[in-house]
Amino acid sequence: MNRKDIAELAGSTGLGAWTAFGVLSLVVIGHEGAPLFTDEDALSWSVAHRPDMALAVARGLTATGTGVIPYALVVLAALLTGRTARQRLLAATLAPACLASGQGLRYGVMELIARPRPSLGDWAGHASGWAFPSGHTTTAALTAGLVILAIRVRAPHGRTALCLAVGCWGALVGLTRVYLGVHWFTDVLGGWLFAAGWLGVCVCAAAWWLPTRLVTDGADGAVPPRDEHAPRGPVL
Repeated sequence: MNRKDIAELAGSTGLGAWTAFGVLSLVVIGHEGAPLFTDEDALSWSVAHRPDMALAVARGLTATGTGVIPYALVVLAALLTGRTARQRLLAATLAPACLASGQGLRYGVMELIARPRPSLGDWAGHASGWAFPSGHTTTAALTAGLVILAIRVRAPHGRTALCLAVGCWGALVGLTRVYLGVHWFTDVLGGWLFAAGWLGVCVCAAAWWLPTRLVTDGADGAVPPRDEHAPRGPVL
């Protein structure tokens, strides 16, 4: 795919995700933050199925969706993506910037909507702030998306399995928030949609506006050597 195709695909995906997120946000606001369609059923099932081992796994997994770990993952993936020092530096700057700006924007939306969390009596983990959209979910989904992009660019073999593993991690972090009782399922759904929308914006912007010399293999200014044995006829 060329850069125009990438920009159009990312833009279309982002627009679709933002549209769905906007509709869901309006529904949440319209119901004054009350639980929606699947919210109470998902929470009830979670509260009723909490053996000690499952809780320990959920708490450990949910902890990977915040703090230093997401940034370490996106920086490492960015460094592995570039073929040249300039590309690696650029990727290692833009990837965490995408994540940080997405987190900041999500926080503003969360404060604006101000949806209450489930009852404190159902909590089996730590949480703070309002509920919608879920912060851990958004962070993990954005991180997974950025890492998957890096894998698609650079991994020569086993890309499908790696992408599937990373995608499952991103999804499971969100689901642990429901399992631990600190979010409604629609908070998690909102986090997934928000992350998809923001990632689409970032990829579309990068594809449209980054100079070609910074993202192609010739970014260091090297000119490929001429093949002396190649035909010297006119180029058609």
